[in-house]
Order: sequence, then C-alpha cells, then structure tokens
Amino acid sequence: MKMLYGLILCLFMLSQPVMADKKSNAEQLIKSKLDMVIKILQNTEIDKSEKRKKINDIVSPMFNFKKMAQLSLGKKHWLSLTNEEKKRFTDLFVIRLKASYLDKLGLYSDESIIYNPAVEIKNKVHVPTELVTKENRISMLYKLYESKHCWRVYDIEIQGVSVVRSYRSQFNQILSKGTINDLFASLEQQQSSKSTASDKNEL
Repeated sequence: MKMLYGLILCLFMLSQPVMADKKSNAEQLIKSKLDMVIKILQNTEIDKSEKRKKINDIVSPMFNFKKMAQLSLGKKHWLSLTNEEKKRFTDLFVIRLKASYLDKLGLYSDESIIYNPAVEIKNKVHVPTELVTKENRISMLYKLYESKHCWRVYDIEIQGVSVVRSYRSQFNQILSKGTINDLFASLEQQQSSKSTASDKNEL
C-alpha cells in the first residue's frame, strides 16, 4: 500500500511542471498578442481602419472560429446543416464576432491591460484580463484549449457574459420560430447595418 501511495505521489509531482507549462504557454500567447495590440492602439500615425486591420491580423490566428461557430449554433442545429450551410454560417459568424471583439478593443484610450493569473480547468486554461481605459474597466476572460500543441481560444467572457452562450441564445430564438435561412438573413442584415454605420463614422 505504501508503494502505491508513493507511486501516486511521484506521478502527481511529475505532472506539476507539465501543467505549469501549459498554463504558462496559454498565458504567454494571450499576453504577447494583446501587448502587440496595445502598441498598435497607441500608434497615432495610423488611422482607425488601418489599426483594425492590423489588430485583426494579430488576434485572428489565436481563435478557433469554426469551433466557436459550432458551439454558438449548438450541436443539434449544427448537425442538421449541409456542408454548404455550415460554411456560410461560419463565414457570417466570424464577421460578426470579429466586429464585436474589435469594437470592444476600440474602447481603449491609452491605458493598459491587466493580466491576472491563469486557471487550469481539466484540459483547458482560462486567462483573465482587464482592459482598463480612462472611463471603463472591462473584464475579458479568454478560454483556451490545446489543439495539436497549439493553444486556441474557443470562448471569451466579456464582463462575465460568455460570447458563445450569448450568441447561442440569440440564434436559438431565431431558429425556434424560423429556419436557417432566417438566421442567415439576420446575420447579413446586421453585417450590412454595421458597415453603413462604420462608413458614416469614417466621414
């Protein structure tokens, strides 16, 4: 029995550096990406549209957009779609998600991002951050999982509200009364409205 306890203790101790490395790698990914974003936001030599483009290029690789699209639609609805519908939904979802995320980062006004200690939950890591502006303090919790030795974000909580769960609730409301085509129309309409508002702001 003593030998069994000793073996379990040894395995537990050996696993600690691996777990610590996982948390560290996930934390470093978020920190390195967001630090780069901050530098762009602080750059007064480039305009708003160029900043959004550069920020999009930096943060997009750390998200698993297809996974987020599946989770947001829900397994039941996702499995009922054809491959063409899955692609169309994912494309529309990604456009909306990126616009929303970039808008949140756009609240930044030359302040800072606070990085809080990461938490490991089973095989996932949560990295809590705070986007601090002159008038706002926005909490953003990045939820990551490891895929092929690469950490990817599968959900974000903004001010305690899960992006995935929030979208799923919205999409379920539309699909409970209509079809996937109604959802496509809603996403496309929002995309069109967003583009029009953005154009007006640039004038």
